Amino acid sequence: MIGYALPGKPIANLLFKIYGRISTVHALSFLADLKLGHYMKIPPRCMYTAQLVGTVVAGVVNLAVAWWMLDNIENICDVEALHPDSPWTCPKYRVTFDASVIWGLIGPERLFGSHGLYRNLVWLFLAGAVLPVPVWLLSRAFPEKKWIALINIPVISYGFAGMPPATPTNIATWLVTGTVFNYFVFRYRKGWWQKYNYVLSAALDAGTAFMGVLIFFALQNAHHELKWWGTEVDHCPLASCPTAPGIAVKGCPVF
Repeated sequence: MIGYALPGKPIANLLFKIYGRISTVHALSFLADLKLGHYMKIPPRCMYTAQLVGTVVAGVVNLAVAWWMLDNIENICDVEALHPDSPWTCPKYRVTFDASVIWGLIGPERLFGSHGLYRNLVWLFLAGAVLPVPVWLLSRAFPEKKWIALINIPVISYGFAGMPPATPTNIATWLVTGTVFNYFVFRYRKGWWQKYNYVLSAALDAGTAFMGVLIFFALQNAHHELKWWGTEVDHCPLASCPTAPGIAVKGCPVF
């Protein structure tokens, strides 16, 4: 929308994305947390208070830390100047920058217009509208096959959006964890799944956040490194390759 309305203006595109899309995504994330709290029987008022306090604290801390990092970490976010193993290559924020260039500076008209290089991709909007129809028809034609009605094309399609800038290691972890707990455990240990699966989901999210902070302050900030085969790019190069386009890493395919 903003790319068509204000072509050639990446900063306007970036601000539109931050105040439009990002705020909406955060709102949906908060709703997902409230739903998880509902399943765990946590009072909604307590959940909302925790979200409100967490948002204020995170906003202040992120701004202060980002300001400090920009002033104290040399060549931060500069892929060419940093080692590929550096934790300061900023893959997620580089995707945001690339989006402002693609949708703002270049603009969707040049990419998807009648003379654009990717004009045929626009047909996927029609494909997205049509794909749920055969699934619905099959579910009506074969009502005894309950699994057909569980196929959700929008959810499957949206799942791919979370992959960049993750590496194949992250994606494999998501697939294995989801398959084990939402198929095998759900099918063969349904009582355990009903009682503990949502608690496990919250624990994994919270554990990742706590360990990220702990590793930074206890190890990285103290210049200690964890060295094992999982952190060595040479031992498993393709598992460490970025999935976001335009990022060049030795031994990895370039998209």
